Amino acid sequence: MSSRELCTSSPFSQRFSLISSISRVSPISPTFFAPPNLYRNSCANLSLRSFSNLSVCVEKSNLKRFRNRLQCDSQSSDSEFSGNEEVEVEEEEDGGVESGSVDDEEIDDTDSFDIKALEEEAESAVREYSLSLSRELIIEDETNDRKEIGGKRKRQKSSSRNIPDHLLPRVTIVGRPNVGKSALFNRLVGGNKAIVVDEPGVTRDRLYGRSFWGDHEFMVVDTGGVLNISKSPANVMEELAISTSIGMDEIPLASREAAVAKMPSMIERQATAAVEEASVIIFLVDGQAGLTAADVEIADWLRKNYSNKSIILAVNKCESPRKGIMQASEFWSLGFSPLPISAVSGTGTGEFLDLVCKEFKTTEGLENPDEPENYVPAVAIVGRPNVGKSSILNALVGEDRTIVSPISGTTRDAIDTEFIGPDGQKFRLIDTAGIRRRAAIASAGSTTEALSVNRAFRAVRRSDVVALVIEALACITEQDCRIAERIEREGKGCVIVVNKWDTIPNKNQQTATYYEQDVREKLRLLNWAPIVYSTATAGQSVETIIVAACMVEKERSRRLSTAILNQVVQEALAFKSPPRTRGGKRGRVYYSTQAAIRPPTFVFFVNDAKLFPETYRRYMEKQLRTDAGFSGTPIRLLWRSRRKMERDEGRAAATNTQAPLARRDRKLAVAT
Repeated sequence: MSSRELCTSSPFSQRFSLISSISRVSPISPTFFAPPNLYRNSCANLSLRSFSNLSVCVEKSNLKRFRNRLQCDSQSSDSEFSGNEEVEVEEEEDGGVESGSVDDEEIDDTDSFDIKALEEEAESAVREYSLSLSRELIIEDETNDRKEIGGKRKRQKSSSRNIPDHLLPRVTIVGRPNVGKSALFNRLVGGNKAIVVDEPGVTRDRLYGRSFWGDHEFMVVDTGGVLNISKSPANVMEELAISTSIGMDEIPLASREAAVAKMPSMIERQATAAVEEASVIIFLVDGQAGLTAADVEIADWLRKNYSNKSIILAVNKCESPRKGIMQASEFWSLGFSPLPISAVSGTGTGEFLDLVCKEFKTTEGLENPDEPENYVPAVAIVGRPNVGKSSILNALVGEDRTIVSPISGTTRDAIDTEFIGPDGQKFRLIDTAGIRRRAAIASAGSTTEALSVNRAFRAVRRSDVVALVIEALACITEQDCRIAERIEREGKGCVIVVNKWDTIPNKNQQTATYYEQDVREKLRLLNWAPIVYSTATAGQSVETIIVAACMVEKERSRRLSTAILNQVVQEALAFKSPPRTRGGKRGRVYYSTQAAIRPPTFVFFVNDAKLFPETYRRYMEKQLRTDAGFSGTPIRLLWRSRRKMERDEGRAAATNTQAPLARRDRKLAVAT
């Protein structure tokens, strides 16, 4: 019997001839749902015990029985084989090795597999890769933040009583611009969450942070500076640091003046909403600047409308305790008892927090405080300036959570908001500032914008799913491609949101199809990401963003069993073998396993990783997505050279055994 007849008569080759007909790479699905999954429901039919047959591909006894016959017939019948038949012979022998290169060492190699050791090595490889990648992506000032506030974060975590955010008492900080509200907010929450720059009007939206003091835990709310005094548009531009050159060139003059006139009222509306829900109001003033007319007007506003709430007058920027008493004495005329503090140095904050906590009512924790809190996925909304990120957030939560304005750069801080989906799933939505090119930021010379972009990248890092928002008419720009590259490198799930879909003229049934083809062509890094279309200002199709994000998070957290994974890999090898080198060598896959989730990370143990070029690695990733799903999330493939690892282990073992032998020889020499 020839090798051709032997391979075609094997039941295993018949099985692969059927599999290869259904394992073709399918085109990208036009919808945002996962592609057909052939192996999601078949996990119950396979056990880990049957994996040895999958990894070696055939019974070892069959290999040893047919090895000599294959070696004799391979060269004479090599010209008779077609493409698929050659693949069947190679798969039958050892999962991708050529028929004429099977030797005793390779067959014995398959007998020495230690699955437990390979699993541990796969986890070690994932840790090494994650550490090296995090070093490349680390943000410069993030290291300094960790050094400064690392200890405080540990204490805050240990003292938590597992109380939901909406049950905690609220402490709202209000005051005129540039009195140090964001600096006090960072002092209380223990971090650099709010942007602090020595210029007025930096903070505009409400910013929430969790804090504690003693046995009390509470939520601190930072607000923008309140401007109750009527001012001209020019004074408002100067007071709120609104640029007339950044993001306002394309806005008509009438719309520009209207947007500038509305900005103070929008900031005041956000501050009013924070004061309405507060249990304690911190009225912050500037001790170095002294009493101003704006302070008097804010005090009258608080006394007239919120006399039923606890109001604490804090005089900031009083670094010296002795001078602080003199600086605070000027503010007795406001009708509140002033308390000198310093948000930067922390002077007087202990007495200040004691006074704040006296006004709290006892809040009971959950019934089972030892039970771990449920995992809440975070969805970051990122994109270029003025594409509708804040409008999407407001449409999802059903309220004006953030300020929406045609002026680019309105949002500056990363705004976290809790949201409950239609099915009861909790999400943490993160609205971010618009990300412009570094050259444009440097030419503008705006420190605030640079810090805002930094916060946006941090939001991407601490999120689970990223909603990349693009404008329908602008389509894909170079900056969108750079943001997409950052999302892929961070390993985050992604949903591409085409906002302002109503601005596309003359739409028909084929418009979305053609538009999707254009997006896939320009954003090839995110060809696995689902695409949704919405109009945030009208509230159209915004719920599909959450539906897609929920689906992406499930795919990102899914784990594929080892038996199913190796079956998919062997079918991919059967359909397309690794290419040969000029010396006749070909890559072989011994074992594969999924070592991590979020994102799904697979480790392939091969004879030599250099024998698998980048094109073949992309082919293997495409086959994994086609057969096993993982839509909306990047997947990482790590390739480990088995023989190199064994050589290193052999050298280490030889060194350990040679040392006692050398000592014994020296003892014998001394004895003689």
